[in-house]
Amino acid sequence: MRFASYVFRHRHHVAVLDDGVLHPLAGVDSLAEFLARGGGLPALLDAGTAALRAPAGPPVSAVRLLPPLQPSSIRDFVTFEEHVEGVRRSMSGAVGVPDQWYEAPTFYFTNPHAVYGPNDEIPMPPGSELLDFELEVGAVIGLEGRDLGPEQARDHIIGYTVFNDWSARDLQAAEMQVGLGPCKGKDTATTLGPYLVTADELCPYRDDDGFLRLAMTAQINGTTVGTDLLSNMSWTFEEMAAYASRGTVVRPGDVLGSGTCGNGGCLAELWGISGRRTPPPLAPGDTVTLTVQGLGTVSNTVVAGSAPVPVQRGRRRTRERP
Repeated sequence: MRFASYVFRHRHHVAVLDDGVLHPLAGVDSLAEFLARGGGLPALLDAGTAALRAPAGPPVSAVRLLPPLQPSSIRDFVTFEEHVEGVRRSMSGAVGVPDQWYEAPTFYFTNPHAVYGPNDEIPMPPGSELLDFELEVGAVIGLEGRDLGPEQARDHIIGYTVFNDWSARDLQAAEMQVGLGPCKGKDTATTLGPYLVTADELCPYRDDDGFLRLAMTAQINGTTVGTDLLSNMSWTFEEMAAYASRGTVVRPGDVLGSGTCGNGGCLAELWGISGRRTPPPLAPGDTVTLTVQGLGTVSNTVVAGSAPVPVQRGRRRTRERP
């Protein structure tokens, strides 16, 4: 099933999509809150089945789609070798993939309060002139779990959605010199959508090693700049979820990003390969359209953002002691 969150006549709704028509879930206006009640995928499918038996709502073409859910947290992984190679070359001039990268599926936490819908406008990050997109897939956790193994983790993933990790490359490059990760360079926007596609829908795409063989395409202003397969990931989503749960919990509504695919999954990779900023950084008026087989398409137009509020330069203190 495909679940959508949307605004219609100034009210928020959650619905299951069937043949272009939305069937609202009775008494549900937040998918995240529904998942928090427990029950996982069976409960969600039961609610969807009941909605399909009830009177239909509006066609999806008549509503404003929201992100499928408001995540409780977002862990963004980096699981594509080709992306690591290209971006390292672009950001620092380094060649190849660090040996340590292969030891575990590394991730960072990004901002769950800056999530945009599949057709929303995306403001330029304040102070940035090097805005980039990143083509990813997000897995959504539907059951709480701790110290999971990969087989257990499969039952905890309720579905998938298209994920665009918007990145201010100039801010990212500057702050990573401090050694704390992307931070503000990833703080302005993440697109999720257009739907939450339940995990059972993607079983036909799963290969013998557990990877989802989904075609991925990135376009800027209608021109294709990247294509890849999701199955080129070096870890499965189940392995990622298991690692995320090590020594802690994953909870319903948590989103796990695959990391950016290769072969043009972002501009920085292309810049690293060519040695020049071609295609150019995103600017107001540019439209980024990302499509993932089986999941759908998100298409966002960049608009002008706010001016940066000045930041006081750090002071060199006397280091007095009491």
